[in-house]
Amino acid sequence: METNNTAPLREVWYFALPGFRLPAGKMVGKTILDEPILFGRDASGQVFALKDVCPHRGIPLSCGRYDGKEVECCYHGWRFGATGACTEIPSLVAGQEVDLGAFKVASYRVREVQGNIWVFIGENPEGAPEIPTLPDIGERGADLHEEFRFPAPIDHAVIGLMDPAHGPYVHRGWWWRNAASMHEKAKAFGPSPWGFTMLRHPPSRNSRAYKILGGERTTEISFRLPGVRIEHVQAGKHTLVNLTVLTPVSATETEVHHLMYWTLPWLSWVKPLLRPVVRMFLNQDKKVVVEQQRGLKHNPTLLLINDADTQAKWYYRLKQEYARSRAEGRAFENPVTERVLRWRS
Repeated sequence: METNNTAPLREVWYFALPGFRLPAGKMVGKTILDEPILFGRDASGQVFALKDVCPHRGIPLSCGRYDGKEVECCYHGWRFGATGACTEIPSLVAGQEVDLGAFKVASYRVREVQGNIWVFIGENPEGAPEIPTLPDIGERGADLHEEFRFPAPIDHAVIGLMDPAHGPYVHRGWWWRNAASMHEKAKAFGPSPWGFTMLRHPPSRNSRAYKILGGERTTEISFRLPGVRIEHVQAGKHTLVNLTVLTPVSATETEVHHLMYWTLPWLSWVKPLLRPVVRMFLNQDKKVVVEQQRGLKHNPTLLLINDADTQAKWYYRLKQEYARSRAEGRAFENPVTERVLRWRS
């Protein structure tokens, strides 16, 4: 097996939450890489992120109130602006001179791109993998969003995401595929920014779900660090984009977001039917990951093969190279080379 550092990457942008989950004047507390983070959106629509801990007595700021300008701690009413600067300590009386600038909450770099909020975990975003820009959808948010918690380290969640051979066993169904439909496949891959891409090709003949899109169908699937998968499907003149992002909550838990964007009008009409199918698909992945943890707790040696596990090997090499490049202060060098991979599924 590839030697690897199992710790989640730092000095990267992680997906935090879809923008619609954070309306103006509201705040949301989340944990990313064991760091408590408070996300808020001011009255003008600007997003900010602060450490979700009051510097006075340590209570989460997300337990307090937000008026669209300042966060008020629920314990003693200390107030903080969007930059983390303390603006008021109500318990002070006349004559008690206190430098409010000494009481600052740490802030995080945060960006909103195509309706999604990303946060930078680290010190310097220069040279970090860019936040991906999805093709053919403009700046709008997703048409469908589903969120799951996987009780697994991000490495195993990512490898499950890119594993090409598990489909007939984990995702069996009349609408998808089964063991009897397995056949040999050959797909061309090449390096792409911060990862690799399965180059554009017609969907496999045992992937029945694609057929409902109609028209001449082709798909391209790319992966990039730290845990981003983008599938771009062309169906005639229309587009379907699947964005799947993995964010480490801790060393042993990963948050999975699946977002879908489409230009096919009729998909919006059947969204109430589509959502349960997407949830079933992701629940199948979650179930097998949960069961996998029972075996992994015994720390077995894992044996990866060619070609079905080559994408997993690439992931470890990409992760190692990024960590080394940051530590050595040099440019990232993509270790992936062009190759055709063959497997049965």
